[in-house]
Amino acid sequence: MTAPIQRPQSALANSIYQLLNPVPFGFFVAALIFDAVYFQTAEMMWSKSAAWLITLGLFFAIIPRIINLVHVWIPRGRLVLGAEKLDFGLNLIGIVAAILNAFVHSRDAYAVMPWGLILSVITVVCIALSLIIASTFYAPRRVNHV
Repeated sequence: MTAPIQRPQSALANSIYQLLNPVPFGFFVAALIFDAVYFQTAEMMWSKSAAWLITLGLFFAIIPRIINLVHVWIPRGRLVLGAEKLDFGLNLIGIVAAILNAFVHSRDAYAVMPWGLILSVITVVCIALSLIIASTFYAPRRVNHV
């Protein structure tokens, strides 16, 4: 039995993914902070700003998620490990929570809480866990020479 041919992934796709992948996380963390401030102050500006941040985060999440989708589910002879699938799944849950959060934030500002804050927390926690998993999975391994 022969082992499958290991084809390297596209360097361009990997570069674009590494460049754009952390950007949505910043928008979602800022939206979480704005939701927390709105929860405390009831100033509508914070809720509307959080809605814009969530929308921008979702916009910037499109390209890295498509690259990740192709990388994980269409491996082209490459072995896909469980950590990569877990990273993909956590990102998927975070993005779905962010989409639901965008719909929640489209309502009247006084109807946003508490679900806006809960969905922001779910989004940030899922994407933070996926970034931690990805950073430990893709970190270079040290070899101890005796």
